[in-house]
Amino acid sequence: MPEVNRSVPPPVGGWTRFVTARPRLALLAALVITALAVFAGSGVADRMGSGGWQAPDAESTYATEVLAREFPASQPNLLLLVDSGSAGVDDPAVAAEAARLTERLKAEPGISGVGSYWATASPALRSEDGKEAIIAARIGGDEKTAGETLDRLAPAFTGERGPVTVSLGGPVAVQHEMQTIIQEDLLRAELIALPVTLVLLVMVFGSAVAAMLPLAVGIVAILGTNAVLRGLTEFTDVSVFAMNLTTALGLGLAIDYALFIVRRFREELAAGADTRTAVGTTLRTAGRTVLFSALTVAVSLSAMLVFPQYFLRSFAYAGIAVVLLAAAAALILLPAALVLLGPRINALDLRRVLRRRKKAATAGAAAAGAAAGGAGASSIAGADASPGRGWAWLGALVMRRAPVFAIVTTVGLLLLGLPFLGVKFGTADDRQLPASAESRVVQEHIRDGFPGSPGGGLEVLAEGQGSPADHAALKDRIEQLPGVLRVDGPVADGPVAYYSVLPKGEAVGEQAQQLVRDLRAMPSASSLDTSVTGTAAVLVDSKDAIADRLPWALAIIVVVTLLLVFLLTGSVLIPLQAVVLNALSLTAMFGAVVWVFQDGNLSGLLAFTSTGDIETTLPVLMFCVAFGLSMDYGVFLISRIKEEYDRTGDHEHSVTFGLRHTGGLITAAAVILAVVMVAIGTSRVTNTKMLGLGIALAVLMDAMVVRSLLVPAVMKLMGRSTWWAPAPLRAFHRRFGLSEGEAAPAVTPAAPPDPEPTAEAEGISGARRDIGEPARR
Repeated sequence: MPEVNRSVPPPVGGWTRFVTARPRLALLAALVITALAVFAGSGVADRMGSGGWQAPDAESTYATEVLAREFPASQPNLLLLVDSGSAGVDDPAVAAEAARLTERLKAEPGISGVGSYWATASPALRSEDGKEAIIAARIGGDEKTAGETLDRLAPAFTGERGPVTVSLGGPVAVQHEMQTIIQEDLLRAELIALPVTLVLLVMVFGSAVAAMLPLAVGIVAILGTNAVLRGLTEFTDVSVFAMNLTTALGLGLAIDYALFIVRRFREELAAGADTRTAVGTTLRTAGRTVLFSALTVAVSLSAMLVFPQYFLRSFAYAGIAVVLLAAAAALILLPAALVLLGPRINALDLRRVLRRRKKAATAGAAAAGAAAGGAGASSIAGADASPGRGWAWLGALVMRRAPVFAIVTTVGLLLLGLPFLGVKFGTADDRQLPASAESRVVQEHIRDGFPGSPGGGLEVLAEGQGSPADHAALKDRIEQLPGVLRVDGPVADGPVAYYSVLPKGEAVGEQAQQLVRDLRAMPSASSLDTSVTGTAAVLVDSKDAIADRLPWALAIIVVVTLLLVFLLTGSVLIPLQAVVLNALSLTAMFGAVVWVFQDGNLSGLLAFTSTGDIETTLPVLMFCVAFGLSMDYGVFLISRIKEEYDRTGDHEHSVTFGLRHTGGLITAAAVILAVVMVAIGTSRVTNTKMLGLGIALAVLMDAMVVRSLLVPAVMKLMGRSTWWAPAPLRAFHRRFGLSEGEAAPAVTPAAPPDPEPTAEAEGISGARRDIGEPARR
């Protein structure tokens, strides 16, 4: 018989008194702080960037910065597509208008390196049908400055201009339009998610008052995070994509934490505790679980800080801030609100009429059963009054057939993840935007109608006091490399020169990436230092940077997760099980990402254009976020199992008990979070769509398959050895560990009474009963 921990945990009455002593003052302070956060966070999206995929310390980044400084014309980020209609670009009237536009553009502040087909006669700047040509320029400054310049230029240069029609494209136009669309889509996602979430919360709680509390916690977390991000933009680059994660996690985790705390509070009230005692017990039990959950999610997100790309680091900034603020609001503001509400937490029950009808129907069935035989009536009433009956039945079924459920579920998840074995990594481009976006239309015209993939070439920067013979020899060596279609240059300015290299095949295909490696491995003249940049070079550097830092990120996640789960459970095997099963729960997400977004399946239904690859940083981001959320649900389940095991020492009963009391809660939380993520997934930007829909799938698979089927099956197979730990670690846990359980609560209910007879169901309807609706006397 395993040792049963019956020790009373350290009292936290001081913390409870601190939180609940002056609840009105706490809520007033929260209101003031939130108002200040609204002011501090206003305009945060306008200060964010839409790039961040490049590694700042990479060779390609260095070469790009030097070329932009020394040869602005070599790094144009603004393209004016001039359409001459049927006249042709060589028509005198068209040429005169193009020359006028070029001169006007040169005179604009912030513009450098202006060139055009009409000035250079370069065939790369003229469409193959002779009807379109390009004016290229570079907008200086950071992304914010470039966006402001673009907004100023667009009305003066686009549209009908005499005999031509002008449209804006280029990287700066793509990024600026992407940023604008993301802001619009985020507002729409919030308008979708908030009312749907409120409806689902009412379905879960039954009470409109209780349903409003998680939303309030989420709004506080979101507004606070916006203020944090606004402050960070003063010191570092932050990606506008992080705003989507702020909204999703702010609502999702706040709802998770509030569900858990309010559910435990209502259980304590139902058992007869007074309001302050119920709040204290809730903080000692569910409060600890929320704290551990927040730490595990924050750790998973903090792993992205090891990567150099500010795109990934931005999600760490936003994620850590919103997780900690959601936990703080749930552990400080929510208890203050519960003290003030007390039993009124169940007020405004919007389902009272439906429940009365069900009660009448059940009473009629019981009377009929009594007429046929009293035992039948008792059986019906007893079954319906048992909260979580469906989850208890499922847990018992899974453990009776544990090997079957473990094998079938594991094999099924691995099969769903098989498409990820064929993943191809690429870089984001204009095809992230909707087909109607002006900058995408321009880029597609250039990509499909101009020779040699303009903008997709490579640049070789050569620095040093090289002689003409050295430069000529370098050009010869470049031309002899496989995969080279054409080499132009050198263009020299003192000790700095560059060569334009046009690769064969796709601009960022495997052949172009190999050419980058060949160029970097190529011996050069002793007097010249070379470095390579261009779209393919940026992709190669990004992949190398991620591959270099990925082991460190995984080590941080695994080691800290193992430590935190050990502190929660005192077991050596449960932390290992949690890491493995959480990773397994993500296989469906990764398989779906490749099958849908890389291979293009369902692209018509989901309204996106497949590029045949996945942006390099997205899998890392999705893993960190989804793993953290999986741990969130895992902590909820394991903590309740541990609490019951400490109380009874009965392993199988504890697993069934934990599933019974958290299965519906976890499912409800997962459905609500999935709704938020799907709302994010309605974005017109493909990467945001992939992020939202992928994580929604991962969350649902984790809650409905891994937590409901795989975890009980594995814990049954492991038996009581689940709780094993060597003696030194047991002693360490007794001294430093924390758990949800408490041996001597103020009120010890055998089971939360619930005389409201409601048919137990899967999912959200089951979650409402698991939350522990208090009995009505």
